[in-house]
Amino acid sequence: MLRIYSSENGVLSLAPQIERYCWVCLTSPTEEELQYIQQKLKLLPDFLRYPLDEEEMPRIELEEDQLLIIVRVPDPLTEEDFLRYETIPIGIILTEEAIVTVCLKENPLFEEFLLATNRVKDFNLENPVTFLFHFFYCMASMYLRFLRLIDKLINEYERELYRSMRNEELLKLLNIEKSLVYFNTALRANDIVLTRLQSGRFLRLTEEDLERLEDVQIENRQAIEMAKIYNDILSGTMDAYASVISNNLNVVMKFLTAVTIVLTLPQIVASLYGMNVPLPLQNSPYAFIFVIGLSFFISALVAIFFVKKRFF
Repeated sequence: MLRIYSSENGVLSLAPQIERYCWVCLTSPTEEELQYIQQKLKLLPDFLRYPLDEEEMPRIELEEDQLLIIVRVPDPLTEEDFLRYETIPIGIILTEEAIVTVCLKENPLFEEFLLATNRVKDFNLENPVTFLFHFFYCMASMYLRFLRLIDKLINEYERELYRSMRNEELLKLLNIEKSLVYFNTALRANDIVLTRLQSGRFLRLTEEDLERLEDVQIENRQAIEMAKIYNDILSGTMDAYASVISNNLNVVMKFLTAVTIVLTLPQIVASLYGMNVPLPLQNSPYAFIFVIGLSFFISALVAIFFVKKRFF
């Protein structure tokens, strides 16, 4: 999909065609759209196609007055009622005429960025650095928001943990753990990109730009710390999960063993009095009642013993 935005009175709005100082947003682009943008803006073909590789890592490249910045952003996925997050690359190409973003699929970051820019006073596309840092700030904020959602999911699964012996909760926690690994890897790579931008080798940065970049770095590093903390918490939760399941299984097995012993005692007494040999009280009319009473008496004594030992 190809969308073109221009800034009018500090607000981004759709434009009918490419013009100077516009934002070209490519999401899941077709080959025709890539060819059109490449010819229209005279972009390097590799710069347009690098971000379409799902495994592309964050980096910066400067060639022929064109700056390519690749970062990785969160990508929420839902599979069989399990929520998990991955990361996908987004390429930002800065030229003298326009700003181009390339992403292999639609991502909620673009919508959040549009909403955020509408709240910024006098936002315009003539200064690509302003666009870039606002985009990075929205990206870091989205990481933080998803990390808070992950924290809530961990707490929810912890409440289910102590009364469950199913695999469903384990699969949910494994999905969350994978999400945190993706986040931690992407955030650290993004931090390297931000540090390289701070050097001033690729962009001319004013004091105000440096302050904005520092704000972005603070948000990004906060997300890194949160991802690390939640990953440590989840590791402890997974260990507790395994211990609880093992303990629950031991309790069930202990209960079943005690019940089996209590139910086996009447069978032993009945088996003894069922032998074809002379037995006490075998000619008494109360022999059956005696056998039944003896069986229940022995079972009751053993059951009381197990209750005191907390086997039940």
